[in-house]
Amino acid sequence: MLQNYVPVLIFLGVATGIGVLLLALGFLFGSGSKDDNKLSPYECGFEAFEESRMKFDVRYYLVAILFIIFDLEIAFLFPWAVSLDTVGGFGLIAMGIFLAVLVVGFIYEWKKGALEWD
Repeated sequence: MLQNYVPVLIFLGVATGIGVLLLALGFLFGSGSKDDNKLSPYECGFEAFEESRMKFDVRYYLVAILFIIFDLEIAFLFPWAVSLDTVGGFGLIAMGIFLAVLVVGFIYEWKKGALEWD
């Protein structure tokens, strides 16, 4: 029974060995010099100038929603386009409804001003 797990144990041993070796090589050959820019905290592209619990501008969230809308659209359009001949008319109607919902979301983002980069 233990012989079935030998390849897994060998794989884990080799993976651990390679990981430790790469970490050791990084520490040995790395420059190790840290400047102020490398040690500074990075959150959203600007330096923290107030309390960390400050409110973000709503445009930040609108851009995130806009990204999700178009990301989902592309993620669902490719498989649908590949299998269009098998899904038939029902698939065409379902994708039309899906795209209509995305267009409504896009129009909402546009009206809110998320596309204006002031």
